[in-house]
Amino acid sequence: MSARHASPSARSSAILRGLTGAHAGASSLPLYWRVFATNASVLLLAFTALVLAPVTVSVPIGIGELIVLAIGLLVVLMVNLVLLRPALRPLDELAEAMRRHDPLAPSERVAVDGDPAVAALAQAFNGMLDRLEFERRESARQALRVLEGERRRIARELHDEVGQTLTGAMLQVEGPAARIPDDLRDELDELRETARSGTEDVRRIARHLRPKALEDLGLQSALAALATSFGEQAQLRVERRLEPSLPLSRDEELVIYRVAQEALTNVARHAQATRVELGLHQNGARTVLTVRDDGCGLSPGALPSAHGIRGMRERGMLIGAQLHITSTPGRGTEIKLSIPLNPEAP
Repeated sequence: MSARHASPSARSSAILRGLTGAHAGASSLPLYWRVFATNASVLLLAFTALVLAPVTVSVPIGIGELIVLAIGLLVVLMVNLVLLRPALRPLDELAEAMRRHDPLAPSERVAVDGDPAVAALAQAFNGMLDRLEFERRESARQALRVLEGERRRIARELHDEVGQTLTGAMLQVEGPAARIPDDLRDELDELRETARSGTEDVRRIARHLRPKALEDLGLQSALAALATSFGEQAQLRVERRLEPSLPLSRDEELVIYRVAQEALTNVARHAQATRVELGLHQNGARTVLTVRDDGCGLSPGALPSAHGIRGMRERGMLIGAQLHITSTPGRGTEIKLSIPLNPEAP
């Protein structure tokens, strides 16, 4: 059958195939022109169908003519949908990727590919994330330094003032001890024990606020002292695997210590564990802190916000680190802080 004698439906199908091919060939055009070309193609298809098809419209319109026009409108809408969907699908994928983005997960970016307009939008979004993360990291670092300075001040005042006051009270109690009647000696011993316990509590709080071992001896020694103190207080067996001489800056060492401190505190308060593993090692181009226990674990819904986890993630974000938590109810919890290698570290 020649093209001149082809039926209207065959000619319409040929035009549709030609428009679809032209649409596929125009995928390199900007999104604005692709949408314009799609709508123009649909309108051209409708115009051609009206010109070539043996369709007339009378006034008033008849039922048969109305049905034909309704079918034509439905076909035009379907063609428009089929042609527009591939052009706009990358935007939906980009929007979904933006919704999934976690502000506390550094270095996670949207893929820059596909349509040029969508790729430019993804690149702009990634650039915005870079700027926001940089500003947030710098602000948080300043806040961390201020917080640690305040911790040191409070620890110094506790040690120098409150601790000395309690020590003086213990010495004052010892003075009249020989002149105390026997019926009051039990109360005197209780007072002495209260003063001694208060002095030890002040010293413990001061050590918790200011990791002096971290400043004087380094991260590994500070973590070892932290594990020993934690094991004695919580009555747990702590296994240490600390690799020496890791390339870390002072900010990274401080964040690692604070995350380990928070993780061990959570184990003592919530895990009901009998054994804890504390590890620090280098894995390729990353330094990894691991705190693993054999306790009751966390429920999946509690992971994002439970027990100071957000605080640990925010601390990790300060140094570009990623916090990974694996927890199974009844089988314990594992916390991993992964720090990228810092070429400027000593």
